[in-house]
Amino acid sequence: MPETKQITKPTPYANRDDFRQVFDEDMNSLYLLSFLLTADHEKAEQCFVSGVEDAVQGNPVFKEWARSWARRVIIVNAVRAINPRPMEENGRWKSATVSNNGKTPPAEQVEIARVLALDPFERFVYVMTVLERYSDQDCSLLLGCARRDVVAARTRVFSQIANAASHSTQVPAASLEKTASDERNSSLFDLLAGQCLTTSA
Repeated sequence: MPETKQITKPTPYANRDDFRQVFDEDMNSLYLLSFLLTADHEKAEQCFVSGVEDAVQGNPVFKEWARSWARRVIIVNAVRAINPRPMEENGRWKSATVSNNGKTPPAEQVEIARVLALDPFERFVYVMTVLERYSDQDCSLLLGCARRDVVAARTRVFSQIANAASHSTQVPAASLEKTASDERNSSLFDLLAGQCLTTSA
């Protein structure tokens, strides 16, 4: 009697190899996301490694969602590592300097330094809702806070950036207001990529 061949349909879910491919292809982008959230190279590396493990061993995810899920597990691990909490008082703008061999740093480097210098909660809200386009509700769930805290934090960040820009001749306010646009988002990540890879080399 002939042996019956079993026909298996391709699974719609991402498997280990799919996630490994995503982390391999998007390594720089995922690491930079982790660094923007943690503002620390060592913690960023830890979040990246944990993100790989969580994505590979986690719940089934459709292949089409593999890339967005990889970014989400990076965010979740960064939240665990930093545990950003809303401030009781209004956020403070910390002074951030960018070393450029005594020369005036480019406006983009000043902008990056300002983002990294934000207090943790404000930084997470900014990266998640502006750069990653998470909804306020989704952001509040991941951060374990009220939606109003997310809205208030983002408002403070925009106010702080605008205020800092108005006191600086190096960064025009109009340039900083474009941060939420698609073009500005990609520019910020591209510029940060060069800075991070140079620092870690």
